[in-house]
Amino acid sequence: MPGERERLSNELTDSITLITTAADFNGFGVALVDSTGALYANGFGMADVSRQTPYTAQTVQPIASISKTFIGLAVMKAVDLRMLTLDDPVAKHLPFPVVNPHHPELPITVRHLVTHTSTILDTENYLFRAWILQDTMDLERNLALDIGACRFSAPNTAVAMEEFLRRYLVKGEGWYSDSAFADLKPGERFGYSNIGATLAALVVEKASGLSFDAFTQRHILEPLGMGSSTWHGEHLADTAISRLYRTRTEAYPRYYCATYPDGGMVTSAEDFAKYMAELVKGSRGAGTLLGKESYAEYFREQLVDSQFVDRATGPFTDEHNMGITIGFSSEGYFGHTGGDPGLFSMFFVERKTGLGRYMIVNTDMEGWEHHARVWELLGRHASKMSEAR
Repeated sequence: MPGERERLSNELTDSITLITTAADFNGFGVALVDSTGALYANGFGMADVSRQTPYTAQTVQPIASISKTFIGLAVMKAVDLRMLTLDDPVAKHLPFPVVNPHHPELPITVRHLVTHTSTILDTENYLFRAWILQDTMDLERNLALDIGACRFSAPNTAVAMEEFLRRYLVKGEGWYSDSAFADLKPGERFGYSNIGATLAALVVEKASGLSFDAFTQRHILEPLGMGSSTWHGEHLADTAISRLYRTRTEAYPRYYCATYPDGGMVTSAEDFAKYMAELVKGSRGAGTLLGKESYAEYFREQLVDSQFVDRATGPFTDEHNMGITIGFSSEGYFGHTGGDPGLFSMFFVERKTGLGRYMIVNTDMEGWEHHARVWELLGRHASKMSEAR
């Protein structure tokens, strides 16, 4: 019903546009999908306030921790290609040792990394070193900016991902501390770990012989036609990427993550709709990136109750259970959320219906009211637009 689809699309656009006039964020992208593909992708507000650049479905910006779902797909693709197995000790693939000093006799495995049960913790050596400013303009001021638990670091402190992990995880290296590992047995307890997820990306590099960005370009981005997506937004011109904002009027300086696989994917609502649609298909045995067995493992709830302390509940939480870096809520959704200075992102798919929605915002959150209104509108229109195909 093309006419009905167009009417519903216009209705959704008009309703979100009304919210935009009162919203406490500058710009944002949204997308809807079902089991057959993309239903809707659009952008609203401003990608760059000073230049008056509109935020569109093609506007790119970082998506923060949603990026970890790409790590999971990459790991399972390497499994498909028989480059590794989930229960390989990471020592089999890494050029340096990673050992929990509290339990040195117990190996950390690839599965531990991608299910956040590795015992590797995000200490200040991660929080204070991973976010790198792109230039030295107003350096003293920008280094002092309040970005919550994290800090920006100067450009001259940047090291490559592998070197970052070596310094952080290897005993005797410059940033190493036993406190980077929980006093738990690997596999015993869930503990969300950015460093652990990034280490899984390095395992893919070493097992495949390709850099992680090249591996995902070949096996994920190119097959899905995600031509606007990249792991290296720092290479894009100012005019080619959304600004990220502290407030409606003040932008953050441009920055990037040294541990880029854990949060550095830069994409558009239009491209992400292609990715989300593939995940929906994969969850139903019809995906194209992985074999059926690998997709089944990716979407299998890997953990049990005893591996959690305070278990997240609710429809749109991603830490009630874990797949291979895809999160599961307690109310029948899979997906992931993300947050970094100047952005908030979330996507969730209802497992029963295959309906998925995505929202990414380019401004620090001051509250949830306007985000919630957009999110609810997307939910209400998803089933209507799917039925009107």
